[in-house]
Amino acid sequence: MDVKDLPQEERTKCEVWTRVMGYHRPVSEFNPGKQSEHRERVHFVESKLPEDLDHYGNCGK
Repeated sequence: MDVKDLPQEERTKCEVWTRVMGYHRPVSEFNPGKQSEHRERVHFVESKLPEDLDHYGNCGK
C-alpha cells in the first residue's frame, strides 16, 4: 500500500522543526509572518565533489 493511500485516521501529523538563531523550534509555533517566510525558503542539495578534486578545490594531485 502506498503511503498516500492511507485512510486519514491512520495518518500521523508530522511536526516540522527548524533552527532559528541557534535554537530549534517547531514551525507551528512561528507567527504567521515567519511561517510564510519558512514556506518561501529555497532549499538546495549540495553535490558531491568529483574525486579528482581535493578538499581545497585543487585539481589533480
